[in-house]
Parts: sequence; structure tokens; C-alpha cells
Amino acid sequence: MKTELVTTLKRQAARVLADLHETGEPVLITEHGKPSAYLINVDSYEYMQDRMHILEGIARGERAILEERTFSHAEAQEKMKKWLG
Repeated sequence: MKTELVTTLKRQAARVLADLHETGEPVLITEHGKPSAYLINVDSYEYMQDRMHILEGIARGERAILEERTFSHAEAQEKMKKWLG
């Protein structure tokens, strides 16, 4: 992963973005020698967001199972009748 100073980003944003688009590699932005932010391309960000939503759904399902908030197939069909026709 590439690392850039925030001052470099301010002065050479076009070059940093061009490198990002060319390599697809995230850029760690540092301020005062400490990590401050990651710069990633749009496709990577959207992919991560989609994955996060999927993982959150799985976690909700696992929590429902542990808390015994689930239905049998027949119970679910009964509850969904008005939408299923």
C-alpha cells in the first residue's frame, strides 16, 4: 500500500489520483506522521459497502437464531400469505 503525506495530497492531488486510478491500490494519507485516512477508488468503496451490507444481514440472522426469533417454513409461509397471494 502506498503512503502519502497530507501535504503531498494537497499539492499533487491530480498525480495521487492518477496513480490511484492506474494501480487501484489504496493510499494511506498521514498527518504529522500518523495515519489519517485511506484514499480508495470508487469501485473498491462500493464493493466494500456491498460486502458490509451482506455481512450485517448474516450477523442479524445469526443473532435471530441465537435469540430464537425464527420461524419454521410453514410459519413463515403463513405470515407471508398476504404478500405471496
